[in-house]
Amino acid sequence: MKLITQIPLQPQQYNQIDYNSRLLLFGSCFSENIGDKFAYHKFQTVVNPFGILFHPLAIENLITRAINKDYYTEEDLQFYNEQWFCLDAHSKLNQTSKEELLTLLNSQIDKTYNDLLSATHIIITLGTSWVYRDIESDNVVANCHKLPQKKFLKELLSVEQISESLEGIISLVKNVNPEVSFLFTVSPVRHTKDGFVENTLSKSHLITAIHQVVEPRQHLYYFPSYEIMMDELRDYRFYNADMIHPNQLAIDYIWEKFKTVWLSDEALKTSKIISTIQAKKAHRPFNPNSEAHLVFLQKLQVDIEDLQHEYSFFNFE
Repeated sequence: MKLITQIPLQPQQYNQIDYNSRLLLFGSCFSENIGDKFAYHKFQTVVNPFGILFHPLAIENLITRAINKDYYTEEDLQFYNEQWFCLDAHSKLNQTSKEELLTLLNSQIDKTYNDLLSATHIIITLGTSWVYRDIESDNVVANCHKLPQKKFLKELLSVEQISESLEGIISLVKNVNPEVSFLFTVSPVRHTKDGFVENTLSKSHLITAIHQVVEPRQHLYYFPSYEIMMDELRDYRFYNADMIHPNQLAIDYIWEKFKTVWLSDEALKTSKIISTIQAKKAHRPFNPNSEAHLVFLQKLQVDIEDLQHEYSFFNFE
């Protein structure tokens, strides 16, 4: 008896991810969920250097600034609720000092530029087609930072605007890193505050636009995170209590699907070893001073050093 509909997936034939890959992830909170999985399994991973970004224009803007070394100045900053912030970045970068925020933003520009040059895979997860335009500057912002709503106009990006933005991102990065692979996906998180119908419209624009730019022969790929959540995990037991965000079980499930497509056989084997080591490190003994536990720790350290001999960047601290 078949109790679920499964999306057919095949291992990626070319440009799979292994432990020599350098991964750079941008996008919604689902990017952070998958980025955490990569980090847990010790892949070389950078996630959202400017914080969570929900729409393509925000991602394009920051990649453009990074590649052009277009540094921020005091005129780009605002002060509200006793914090300095930038409308281009997420609130996690906010600072109480204007100077500290400028230093942080511009150091992230330099770091992101270097990460773009060295990345083998860039994974972009789009969350919404709805954007907010700052009335005063007429710029689309990445984050409203809880400023009064009257300061913004809400707009729906068209399919053409999204595809043009994605093409701009691809062109910019490929100019400095021609061999990089792009993986696009759509966040399974429903933006119900926009409205249920409006969320569906938003997601449909994202999916349509992505499929206008995807071209495997040019290392441009799509992974169906959204479809897996909507079809294979079609049950509220796979959601958090808010009934909107995928719970840990759903994230684990999508990660397992992603692994079967994108991780090389060797990377899969190594990730299993790392999972075992991580589980052992999380173990809390009844008697940490017992001889049995000391032997356990010695064996664990040997396992870690064996891996570090092959991959010197592994850090289990």
